[in-house]
Amino acid sequence: MSVKIEEYIKSLPSDIISGNEVQLPADSLRKIFEFLNLDESDIFYHLGCGNGEGIKIALQEFHVKNAIGIDNDKEKIQRAKQLTEENQLKDAKFLCDDVITAKIDDATVILFWFTDTEIVEKMKKRFQNLKNGCRIVTIWGPLPECLPDQVDFPYIINQVPFKYADLKEQLLAIFGIKCIDFVSAWEYAERYTNAIAPHNTENDRFLTILQSLVIWINAKNLGIACSEDIPVPIKNYMGILKKFFGIEVEHLLDDTNLKF
Repeated sequence: MSVKIEEYIKSLPSDIISGNEVQLPADSLRKIFEFLNLDESDIFYHLGCGNGEGIKIALQEFHVKNAIGIDNDKEKIQRAKQLTEENQLKDAKFLCDDVITAKIDDATVILFWFTDTEIVEKMKKRFQNLKNGCRIVTIWGPLPECLPDQVDFPYIINQVPFKYADLKEQLLAIFGIKCIDFVSAWEYAERYTNAIAPHNTENDRFLTILQSLVIWINAKNLGIACSEDIPVPIKNYMGILKKFFGIEVEHLLDDTNLKF
């Protein structure tokens, strides 16, 4: 018996889905900050700062003017404060608060990695009111209905004021190619997998399969896949997910005439 992928995702712990319990590796944080050209003129906010590693690196290695971490978990905030105190980083500031209501008005750069739709929509409205030029970096996808200003997949920058884009325009801007085939979908899914988690061969492959299927199916439904036919690897991975993991994704394809 199999379940649809949406049901599988709902079965996962809510903190994992929201990104609250996922800590970005230090190397990924450095790549993000290099991509942002983070420097001493920036006031950096890390929303969902976790253990404070991002704040430490921003201050210690990129010498930002101020760095503020916000998280609603008291234990994480305490660990983050301890980390920066041990490294004698006096300009670090941490707030145990809800990102939706926390003060972020003076930000020039924000790292925002939440996947909860309600949180993302509310924060997008807040971000629109920040001063022009403020950069919001996200991972995997841009802010809803926003055209990315810069992309180094899976890292994406939207800059205030935002530019409108539909999903098709977003996909083309993110991948920088006219059409998406299986190889492209797999490459970009692998980049995402490598960026967000410490190396774990078994879990990495599973996540890459899921993400590559999502990328290709979205491209197919939007008319920007490289072929009308379903590539053999896509069919195979759909079959693997269904047979060995009990996860069904075929229904995501809009064209009900497609056969497997």
